[in-house]
Amino acid sequence: MGQFILIPILFFGLIILITGIFTVKQQTAAIVERFGKFLSVRQSGLQFKIPIVDKISGRLSLKIQQLDVIVETKTKDDVFVRLKVSVQYKVIKAKVADAYYKLDYPHDQITSYVFDVVRAEVPKMILDDVFLRKDDVAIAVKSELNEAMQDYGYDIIKTLVTDIDPDAQVKEAMNRINAADREKTAAQYEGDAQRILIVEKAKAEAESKRLQGQGIADQRREIARGLEESVEVLNKVGINSQEASALIVVTQHYDTLQAIGSATNSNLILLPNTPQAGSNMLNDMVASFAASNEIGEAMKEAKLNKKDGK
Repeated sequence: MGQFILIPILFFGLIILITGIFTVKQQTAAIVERFGKFLSVRQSGLQFKIPIVDKISGRLSLKIQQLDVIVETKTKDDVFVRLKVSVQYKVIKAKVADAYYKLDYPHDQITSYVFDVVRAEVPKMILDDVFLRKDDVAIAVKSELNEAMQDYGYDIIKTLVTDIDPDAQVKEAMNRINAADREKTAAQYEGDAQRILIVEKAKAEAESKRLQGQGIADQRREIARGLEESVEVLNKVGINSQEASALIVVTQHYDTLQAIGSATNSNLILLPNTPQAGSNMLNDMVASFAASNEIGEAMKEAKLNKKDGK
């Protein structure tokens, strides 16, 4: 009879033992209540509670969690923009009870604060400043959240503005402005390049003409020197200067005719082209030189007379 009584007692005791033992996972906290009243917070590992009297009311993760909040607001220059704010937070280990009992929906609470701060900060900025100062917005959100959520047992680790999305028409306009600005810069560079090419080409042409003129001057100087030497040689053999000049002119005339005749596909015509052409050219040259000398002597004499008259 005693054995039959012992078995139910052992069975009941085993059930009580099993229901009184529980485990808590790593980076997790368990809330234990006794008769509906908060009793304690149990950390990771093997834990004990009184069966029937105590119960596990809930468990909270102590890991860092992330909440993404999409906020639509208006900038100072009246552009509607959507911001994605990522909030990284965790339950403070020493305030697990506050986190569990003070807030039923922490995500909603955090979202409300994010909306409030973003819609207070962004309308102070123009659209370009929103892109440039997104870290300032993130810092303002973190500061406001930390101050508010500490009392509820939550620690805000980091806030990030991960996306800024203006209206589609605004983005298209910004792209057009950027493209126009780049085209303007490209046109300026092309203009500078063309101007440099024109300047360099002009310098090259000027240098070419200078060298060409120098070459012509050197050629004429050498021709004059050759004529002088030819006249001196002819004078030595008894031919006077006038006859020597005629002979040189006639010789050059026929040399020119020979050069024209030997060239293929030549369209050069030499006028006049008669046997007396060389003599006539020489006589004309001599007459021209003589007239020039007479004019020069007359002008010189007139200047002397004018000076003596004074």
